[in-house]
Amino acid sequence: MKILHFADLHLGVENYGHIDPATGLSTRLLDFLSALDQVIDYALEDKVDLVLFCGDAYKSREPGQTHQREFAKRINRLSTAGIPIFLLVGNHDLPNAIGRATTTEIFDTLAVQNVYVSNHPDIYRIPTPSGTIQIVSLPWLRRSALLSKEDTKNLNFDQINQRLQQVLTDIIVANIPKLDPKLPSILAAHVWVSGAKVGSERTMTIGQEHELLLSNVAHPAFDYIAMGHLHRHQVLSTNPPVVYAGSLERVDFGEEEDDKGFCLVEIEPNKETGERQVSFNFHQVEGRRFLTINIGIEPEDADSTSTVLKAIASEEEKVKDAIVRLQISLPAEIEGQLRDSDLRNALKEAHYFNIAKDIKRESRFRLGTQTAEEITPLDALKAYLESKKVSPERTKVLLEYGEKLIQELNTKQG
Repeated sequence: MKILHFADLHLGVENYGHIDPATGLSTRLLDFLSALDQVIDYALEDKVDLVLFCGDAYKSREPGQTHQREFAKRINRLSTAGIPIFLLVGNHDLPNAIGRATTTEIFDTLAVQNVYVSNHPDIYRIPTPSGTIQIVSLPWLRRSALLSKEDTKNLNFDQINQRLQQVLTDIIVANIPKLDPKLPSILAAHVWVSGAKVGSERTMTIGQEHELLLSNVAHPAFDYIAMGHLHRHQVLSTNPPVVYAGSLERVDFGEEEDDKGFCLVEIEPNKETGERQVSFNFHQVEGRRFLTINIGIEPEDADSTSTVLKAIASEEEKVKDAIVRLQISLPAEIEGQLRDSDLRNALKEAHYFNIAKDIKRESRFRLGTQTAEEITPLDALKAYLESKKVSPERTKVLLEYGEKLIQELNTKQG
């Protein structure tokens, strides 16, 4: 049995993009759809038995019609090909108010063939070309759906989280006795497991975080634990496998170094023991590249623009079609020497670029540990002249003039 596991699509993330003249759509929307197309193409070509999506189809809880149309097109490709699709509801898929539909509920409403939507914990037994598979679902649930006001009365934040953890764990444990041990079983969950590495999803979080311990989900009753919610692909356990597929496309520079893709899970019986063997592999998709170029300019640099242009040229192959941020650190006195037009021209092959300058300004002279209120103007002048290493003779003359000016000023103010 082959299962394709992916998550965190987030259609609607359109930062660092522009309008594509051919389609009228954001180029970043096209990036995310391209990544999804690679998943669908692989599922069809490799004839997988099940596509398992672990939540967050869209960035927004109320996605636009275009985003919904494009997602539905791709789900339809799987459905009409006879490949079952399991859609788990994530925190970005929940509506803003109780009673409203989730973003993926329309597939259930229309009874779309081969599409299974889980917006509440349950066990789903799904027929596939290679037999029936059991999925215990743990979608994202509002705190209000898990705990009543009475449950949380007089509890602090940590105590509430502990109570939530217990309720979620009880949901998983309660479903385990209901499983048929003869059938392959998967836990599909959209939740944060403590100890997992987090990334850009922190800046996109909608709703209260639910945290579970690894031991809460890594139950031997499951052949594979398919996770969604965290954007970085990571394997938290191998026996049984607890795996975050990660997101399909980079959201921002916090994911610059992350590989993006999906997991192919294979479950097959051991002919000698009869027990099931599980293997999984991560398949990378081609996505929009993010690139940071850091360059520091020294005060003695006679041609700072050329220095920056050389740094850009050294990354020429990576710059093309990438989302680039050029970060330049330079002294304030040579800031005006940079020819911004030349830098923009050098980055013209990038899909999108941003130039940021970190201007280092000379620190103002500090008079030891004394504040301005604790030192006289004449002493301040004397300390300044000493710091500039002015000769004693000239210092004496300047102090005399300074003293006269200070006296005149005081007289006028008096």
